[in-house]
Amino acid sequence: MRRNKNKRKAFTLVELLVVVLIITMLAAFVAPKMFSGIGKTKADLTKAKMAIIENALNRFYIDCGRYPDDSEGLEVLVMPPADMEDGKWRGPYLKRSELLDFWDNPYIYVAEGEYNPGSFDLISLGADGMDGGEDDNMDIYND
Repeated sequence: MRRNKNKRKAFTLVELLVVVLIITMLAAFVAPKMFSGIGKTKADLTKAKMAIIENALNRFYIDCGRYPDDSEGLEVLVMPPADMEDGKWRGPYLKRSELLDFWDNPYIYVAEGEYNPGSFDLISLGADGMDGGEDDNMDIYND
């Protein structure tokens, strides 16, 4: 009868190691799938932010009668150009922080669009901040 009273009340070291091994294996399979979508999310948010910049460029066009040239770039949406006639520029059209993509790289503005003929191009160079690339490093262009 004494043996029944002395039943074990804790796990053995082997049982704990098996549980830790199972949890580690699950994490190894689940974690990459969870974090693989982050790059796509940043790319989608970068495209949405491009739409905000396009809207600001269109408001600049309505106020000033032209789009910025390559020398002015996107800075003209934050600070008025030196040669602007008084009263035309009604900005700021954006905050300076909105001129950075989700990888903290500046957007590239091209007045005479190569990807959008007859309009302008907005380009994000992706996670690597360099031309070209695949997956998270792929360049993103406005529509």
